[in-house]
Amino acid sequence: MTAGNRTLKYQLRYVLGDWVMSSAAMLLYNIFRYYIDADKIIAQGFDSAGTFLSNHMVMTGQICFPLAMIAIYWLSGYYNNVFRKSLLQEFATTLLSTGACMLLVFFVALINDTATDHYHNYEMLLALWSILFICVYPARLATTFGMKRRIARSQVEFATLIVGCDHKARQYAEELERLKHKLGYRVVGFVSSDTHIHADTINGIPVTSIGNIEETCRKWNVTDLIVVPPKRHDPDNVLHTLNLLYPLNLPIKMFSDDADPLLLRGRLDTMHGTPLIDISCSNLTECETNMKRTADIFFSALALVLLSPWLIAIAAIIKIVDGGPVVFKQQRTGLHGKPFTIYKFRTMSVNAESDGRPRLTAVNDNRVYPFGHFMRKYRIDELLQFWNVLRGDMSIVGPRPERQYFIDRIISRAPHYTLLQQVRPGITSLGMVKYGYASDIDGMVKRMKYDITYIENISFITDLKIVFYTIWTVITGKGL
Repeated sequence: MTAGNRTLKYQLRYVLGDWVMSSAAMLLYNIFRYYIDADKIIAQGFDSAGTFLSNHMVMTGQICFPLAMIAIYWLSGYYNNVFRKSLLQEFATTLLSTGACMLLVFFVALINDTATDHYHNYEMLLALWSILFICVYPARLATTFGMKRRIARSQVEFATLIVGCDHKARQYAEELERLKHKLGYRVVGFVSSDTHIHADTINGIPVTSIGNIEETCRKWNVTDLIVVPPKRHDPDNVLHTLNLLYPLNLPIKMFSDDADPLLLRGRLDTMHGTPLIDISCSNLTECETNMKRTADIFFSALALVLLSPWLIAIAAIIKIVDGGPVVFKQQRTGLHGKPFTIYKFRTMSVNAESDGRPRLTAVNDNRVYPFGHFMRKYRIDELLQFWNVLRGDMSIVGPRPERQYFIDRIISRAPHYTLLQQVRPGITSLGMVKYGYASDIDGMVKRMKYDITYIENISFITDLKIVFYTIWTVITGKGL
């Protein structure tokens, strides 16, 4: 079974368990509600618990609310990581998410059923919350303990590559072996950063070259990468290594005592032994990650619908004033180095790069036709990127996506650019609102510093601030 299929299998277990127990909780709450408010409910014509529970409104809630609760549980980030759950975090997440479910039921179904006795209302809300938590949490805990038991028995393992070959890498491999019953890491190989491998095996574990890492990961079904820099390492070399690893789209981890201060802002993966930092993702919580993606989908879909008449009008103007294609398509590099096609309204002449050499737009660039200049000034050309957001290629807020040609040149001068691949690129960014378009590599490096600042301080509130800055930039026409 592949790692993806295994993850999906256990996610479905958690989802099914939550659905069953949430349905049971709603049934128990409705029974509790009938007997607590029997006089009022009987006065409404329900002379028995059976007639009350079979009422179409109660039945509709019995079906719909557990499904809505699953959506809340997903939004909380509970299903993101099914293998290494913190028991304390599981308790807190379950408590808060069942509280959110309680509020959902109250505002949708119970708010019009309130009595003048507010204390009674509070008691009913507390009862609903308690029943939800008491039903859902033990079932989750049983599934989680079952998973931990499978890991302890080596029934579930995570094929892991150690990126490093020195004495420290061997020590960490031994530590992971000692903690195998808790973490489940099974070291299947070491990765040498040298093209010439000096040993075929280390302690019986094979050694491979970083030049073959993609083939190695596929062949050995690798699920995790752990980077162990040399004892005296250059942080830039570590970043260059990460640039090679990100396109593999696998979790990349580093022991906390080896990590660069910027890398320490990654997500803490485990507290057992020497703490591991997941440096392949930003430091957003699982809940914030899901909320950001949900907001991206909602607002990009809304924008495309509301702006559709204007988009059609802009397309017609481009066709009238300049002729040629309306939409400009170009390959850019996104999350974890994955290439994607970006969509924009065309602002330049059709043969803007007829010589085949990638070039950035300069001030007063004669390749930009007049209406194209107007669109760039007010960022109108980027409205089509809401389609990229909807597809999952981009986010509304994130570092500006660049072509691989320019990324290679930026990284050669500023290796920290690699860290921007931890998040989806965005339509707007801190770099775009504070610096704007860059006409050369120097400008791109300067703008990158703002985007690194964004990565360090990424949050839902930061995204909102950048959106407001962007709106002001568009209104004032400071797009260039």
